[in-house]
Amino acid sequence: MTATNARPAAGNDKAGGTDAAGGDTVAAVVRQWRAVHPDLDTGPMEVIGRINRCAALLQQAEDAPLRRAGLSRAEFDLLGALRRTGHELTPSELARETFSSGAAVTKRLKQLTGRGLAERRGDTRDRRVAHVRLTDAGRALVDGLLPEQLAHETAVLSVLAPEGQGELAGLLAGLLSRLEGRTAALRA
Repeated sequence: MTATNARPAAGNDKAGGTDAAGGDTVAAVVRQWRAVHPDLDTGPMEVIGRINRCAALLQQAEDAPLRRAGLSRAEFDLLGALRRTGHELTPSELARETFSSGAAVTKRLKQLTGRGLAERRGDTRDRRVAHVRLTDAGRALVDGLLPEQLAHETAVLSVLAPEGQGELAGLLAGLLSRLEGRTAALRA
């Protein structure tokens, strides 16, 4: 079934969408809303609800290695940004890289520097600017955790054939690109 014909006719959840998708928790919510408002198209709820539910479940499972290492997801994202960019970043650059507020980055950096995973140094030309880099311990922690997270993600996605994974990645990339463009336009 393709994405274009996967949605059932309004009010007919057995025709192809929700029940065929395995009777997940979103299907039950959609059936309830259809009973209350049979005149409304719940198609968007079927997509957005499933994306949100998948994201919540994936984050819970993926955060287990981070919790064992004593890190939050947000802290790991900061360390990961420093590792993947391969150079020092300012707190404002880290905020952009991790979609975080400046205050949140400052708070997390204080915790990470206190644990010896990152270090700050002042700018030689402008004392108001700080530069952040990973310590050897921070680099080792990220490099040790990343393979474990990728192995988990591979196991989770193994229920989809490789071509299905590629198709899903493409659809989500298209949606994300449009949403990011729309958000940027709203801010302008």
